[in-house]
Amino acid sequence: MDPIEKLTIETPEQIELEFPVAGLGSRGMALLVDSLIQALVVIAVLVFTSLVSPDLGRYWATAGKWLEAIVIFLLFCLYWGYFAIFELFWNGQTPGKRQARIRVITASGRPINVFEAIARNFLRAVDLQLFYVVGAIAIAVDRKNRRLGDLVAGTVVIHEIQESGDSYWYAQQNTGDTVVPVEAVTSMTAQEFQLVETFLNRRLDLPYLQRQETAKVIADRIGLRLNVPQADRPSPENFLEELSRRYRDNARFK
Repeated sequence: MDPIEKLTIETPEQIELEFPVAGLGSRGMALLVDSLIQALVVIAVLVFTSLVSPDLGRYWATAGKWLEAIVIFLLFCLYWGYFAIFELFWNGQTPGKRQARIRVITASGRPINVFEAIARNFLRAVDLQLFYVVGAIAIAVDRKNRRLGDLVAGTVVIHEIQESGDSYWYAQQNTGDTVVPVEAVTSMTAQEFQLVETFLNRRLDLPYLQRQETAKVIADRIGLRLNVPQADRPSPENFLEELSRRYRDNARFK
């Protein structure tokens, strides 16, 4: 089992968000699944090419060379693009990472962008030397379990922990109606809104108890400053969702 390391991100409001960092075990499992998918795609492409090539060769003399070029191009895209494209469009996950319940984020807690997705995977060629021994050593010695690609791109791989009762608690939190006064929303600062958005975007990555505790801390701090009584915000997470929604609506109609 991976040692539980933590990535701690401090918001401008001095509220700390913690994310459990993924270690060698979970990352290795994710890599195994992704490598298996890549291998199956390679086999499928090669089998298809071997079946089609003889027939095409009867009508097109240079078909074999063109097919070979296409296959090389596809394999190049598969090797260099598989991880970067999935991580970019699947919010930091590949099929293997989704199976292992881990994802890539930046060291500041936000989703990765195009540059970071490409940069961290460009260094994969170095990390995989000696059957990923180089990457494994980097992960083992780094406090945040980062391989060389992560160090260059400024990214971290974290766990998505869903403890027992999390889904039920989440459903219950969304059943009530929270009333947030309009004047409270208009008094929200951009920094407070960013804090709320950061939490809402990353809450599913937090363990149940930590998620509940963090929501309460943020809701209490913002609610107190906006003079929203505790009775008007019975559910911390609902309160934050309502603040975010109304802040966006208010900004849209300004």
